[in-house]
Amino acid sequence: MIDLHYWPTPNGKKVAIFLEETGTPYRLVPVNIQRGDQFKPEFLRINPNHRMPVIVDHAPSDGGAPLSVFESGAILFYLAEKTGQLWPQDQRRKYEVAQWVIWQMANQGPKLGEAGHFRRLGDREGDQSYALRRFGDEANRLYGVLNARLRDQRYLAGGSYSIADIISYPWTLGWKAQGQEIDEFKHVKRWFDEISARPAVQRGLAVGADLSTDTGKLPPEEQARIRKLLYNQRALPVPD
Repeated sequence: MIDLHYWPTPNGKKVAIFLEETGTPYRLVPVNIQRGDQFKPEFLRINPNHRMPVIVDHAPSDGGAPLSVFESGAILFYLAEKTGQLWPQDQRRKYEVAQWVIWQMANQGPKLGEAGHFRRLGDREGDQSYALRRFGDEANRLYGVLNARLRDQRYLAGGSYSIADIISYPWTLGWKAQGQEIDEFKHVKRWFDEISARPAVQRGLAVGADLSTDTGKLPPEEQARIRKLLYNQRALPVPD
């Protein structure tokens, strides 16, 4: 059994989609990041980076103690290897997939996250025009990278659906909040629509839908508390 420590964000949805696509049994363990569950000692033991998602495999292939894995890219590599699904293992196709998984982790996720962050921030922290332009342009560039890749490839790593698609798709759901227009990228739009129609993707996106809260409907003081918890974090103290 796999425990999925989860909150319904793009990074969490990557893992839920994989588990649904492969029919892998799992147990959902909510990690309420708006309440600070990610800073609890029991969570820090499985992810010192205090971020979700994390998985704990209670039946690892080596037959040993439960094995925990954090970082969504590492989780998808682990699960794909464990299940033998959605990651071809012949050398050329394996690294075709791997490079796009790492592209997502190093480029798409961080930059689209920043684009959305500064657009949500507004003028609460002063003039954000440079940050909006910087990350808006980078988001646009990355959609262009996807568009060029998908012009003559059905999926990101070629002709077969893989963890490269699963890891990149959830971040494209927020194209409007990232200041982009998906119709400008017709090859991305074709790929996006095809993946959105997959039943397992729809099930994965529905996982934990009842957990999330629309922070825009919360009182201002509660919104401020959540922002303080989630943004501008500094190092956690290390016990002597």
